[in-house]
Amino acid sequence: MTGLGLVASPAHADGPGSGTPYVVTVGDSYISGEAGRWAGSSNDSEAPADALGAHAYHDNATHTAELIPKCHRSQSAEAYVGGGVGGLNLACSGARTTTGTGSDFKPGIDFYDDGAGKQGQAKMLQVFAATHNVKQVVVSIGGNDFNFASIVTQCVQDFLLSPSWDPDYCRDDSSVVANFTASNITTVQGKIATAFQNVRTAMRNAGYGDSAWTLVVQTYPSPIPAASGFRYGQSGYTRQSVGGCGFWNADADWANSTALTTINNTVRAAIGQSGLSNARLLELQSAFNGRRLCENTVGLYEEVGLSSWTQPTAVDKTEWINQIRTVTTVGSNYFIQESLHPNYWAQLALRSCVRQTYTQNRGGTCTIAGTGLVNGEPRMTLN
Repeated sequence: MTGLGLVASPAHADGPGSGTPYVVTVGDSYISGEAGRWAGSSNDSEAPADALGAHAYHDNATHTAELIPKCHRSQSAEAYVGGGVGGLNLACSGARTTTGTGSDFKPGIDFYDDGAGKQGQAKMLQVFAATHNVKQVVVSIGGNDFNFASIVTQCVQDFLLSPSWDPDYCRDDSSVVANFTASNITTVQGKIATAFQNVRTAMRNAGYGDSAWTLVVQTYPSPIPAASGFRYGQSGYTRQSVGGCGFWNADADWANSTALTTINNTVRAAIGQSGLSNARLLELQSAFNGRRLCENTVGLYEEVGLSSWTQPTAVDKTEWINQIRTVTTVGSNYFIQESLHPNYWAQLALRSCVRQTYTQNRGGTCTIAGTGLVNGEPRMTLN
């Protein structure tokens, strides 16, 4: 006969409210870690900026391949806040609110399941959360529903194919304007709101009450400066051939004041439309100001007299946004899809921002707080 108190209670399995706490990221390339291999840029050699090497995006158990090809879930991605908190990155470069099953599988924030292993991000989250203690889900979504990549492509083409004395602007191209009509904005806002609701449904299905976890919605950062902030003039082709930032001044101003603002306003409005009571906003629109692509406060490695990303001042003197690559990239280790995305420095900066939302249990506006690195990350502050 066993005495009272001597019988060991069964181990409580990890799940809602039990076990190591987790931060899970869902969404698109601006949270998956796209471009996270590169710490700044150099036109002389890849070596100075290659922070993570050939396995940067390999997220399988042995870090030898991608679980989903071209999702580019970088090892420097913001999911991995550390400090006893687990991280899971379910985001995928190129993802929209809903799953795309074309030539490249792109899981959206939905419950797609083909029965053969391909699932939407909401379904993946639901499965994971059932056996892990998910405390915070961070989402970046909506940019691809506005056809972000196509807009950038059109802007660069207009820059390269028209002369400075008679520029063709992308801001008034029909293919670009169509994305920002009132009706399309309303449509995309609804899709984003549904994506947020899908995250809530996934968590409820996994056994969580709405107050047991937090959804952090991040806005998109400005990747290029306004016209006055470029270090290359717009005449000739230097802005693209050297800087990899082929935008006309007028289009750069439009991109910041209209396109980016509209996209972020739509993301913010979708939070209200979704009705989620546990959502918080992480404002990132100005997070990289001073370190943006082609900004006159930073430069390529050869322009600022540095030879490696490991040098102490590299984080402050080099760019945090990857150059816009064209088909001339073929044959190098760069991917065209890395263009205009937050790079290694920016990924670690965003990780700091997410960690602060977690530890301080709030949203806010995240911005650069100083020079140098702290614990290997850029100095950021959540206000």
